[in-house]
Amino acid sequence: MQVILREDVDKVGLRGEVVDVAAGFARNYLLPRRLAEPATAGRIGELEQLAASRSRHEAQTFEQAQELAQKLEGQELRFDVQAGETGTLFGSVTATDIADRVWQEQRVRLDRRKLDLPESIKWIGRYQVPVELFADVTATLRLAVVPEGGELPPEEELQALDQAAAEEEAAAAAEAEEARAAEAAATEAAVAEVEAEAEEPVPEDAFDRPMDSVESPADAASEPEPARE
Repeated sequence: MQVILREDVDKVGLRGEVVDVAAGFARNYLLPRRLAEPATAGRIGELEQLAASRSRHEAQTFEQAQELAQKLEGQELRFDVQAGETGTLFGSVTATDIADRVWQEQRVRLDRRKLDLPESIKWIGRYQVPVELFADVTATLRLAVVPEGGELPPEEELQALDQAAAEEEAAAAAEAEEARAAEAAATEAAVAEVEAEAEEPVPEDAFDRPMDSVESPADAASEPEPARE
């Protein structure tokens, strides 16, 4: 089933892309959560027109790419976000968010997939994100992810927050790994138990019952029927 993504979805695609997904996944997850919409011919046509319009604002030559790189690196992109006391975002800043902000502020189209952002940004702070503009031309975008209604704390405090965030992420990853290991061990033990039961030998006296104690069909047929009153 084809759908148009309304938001970036991990391992599925980026906002505005037309993707093929399982019908059940679309009906039960993407569509109810408004993460996607049906890919009608009209909507696909609108997206194609938008992409064609924006494509005129990206580098077409090496020289143009160099000029755009200077323009992009001369400005810091600010993102005002909702965040907790520890600096953790209530959401994230994605590659699509960055590309959209560059388009809104500088009218430069970036290929979101060429942003060197392995994971979405989930903490406040300053970031540098490289993006390939053309063959052999890369610009480094400077981002300030700032708590909504405030400013970034001093650099030392930011470093402490980064350290705490890294430790929190590492602890969560370790906990998830332990859970996976425990589940794997439980599954292995269950399989071993089933295999052991299947291989358990038959008791030696299982077939020691005297043959005359077993009633044959012929014997049963020759027995007189009980008298009826």
